[in-house]
Amino acid sequence: MIELDGTVVALRGVSVIRSGNRLLDNVDWQVRAGERWVLLGPNGSGKTTLISVVATYLWPSRGSVSVLGRAAGTVDVRELRQRIGVVSASLEARIPPQLSALDVVVAGATGATAPWWDRPGRSVQDRARERLDLVGCAALPDRRFELLSSGERQRVQIARALMLDPALLLLDEPAAGLDLGAREQLAVLLARLNADPDLAATVVVTHHVEEIATGTTHAMVLRAGRVLAAGPVAETVTGPVLSEAFGLPLRVERVGQRFVAQAGGD
Repeated sequence: MIELDGTVVALRGVSVIRSGNRLLDNVDWQVRAGERWVLLGPNGSGKTTLISVVATYLWPSRGSVSVLGRAAGTVDVRELRQRIGVVSASLEARIPPQLSALDVVVAGATGATAPWWDRPGRSVQDRARERLDLVGCAALPDRRFELLSSGERQRVQIARALMLDPALLLLDEPAAGLDLGAREQLAVLLARLNADPDLAATVVVTHHVEEIATGTTHAMVLRAGRVLAAGPVAETVTGPVLSEAFGLPLRVERVGQRFVAQAGGD
């Protein structure tokens, strides 16, 4: 389904207008197979709206959207969603809290939030356990989802998304609300996933440069629904760009393979 040139996402002139407000304004964006993107910008800049468009849960008011080589409006979106892994706060809120971590991951094999009617076979359960092991939650299969820590819930969500063997993986602010230890565990996991050449194209939403995982290849910076900059991460995550995005002088530095931002100019 991916286009012959390797394009996974193609947006052209996309605008989203709600109640007279432009949540996205004439966005052009292309994601290719194997790329690891981060979306940066202040609250209200349009990051989650953009992710919702790419995930096929929100229709643009204007412009064209192609995901996995299929133009939106010409294909049953349920077919596309079987190839798109999503991790988000809105999805987490829909997961029944009494489910075990294993059941949450098993449900991901069909894109459901719970295995209501499915009777998964041993192979599906074994694959779910492998995904839990991959994200560092091998010891938690029987733990109720509601009893997991915030960091564990995020990693279980990632395991769930990987059950689809997705061609596109979307993570909307996966580090939101995590303490320092959980945030760094997540960063290590994302770096490991970024290094996997067989993994889907990935897009991670954040507004903290410290959360950009090693191996991220590209970045887009949004402000008020418009694209300020997009391209290779080293050319995009800079003091001048982020200063404009966040409305104050910022200095951006690299510490090892990670970014740090402080007030004070570049």
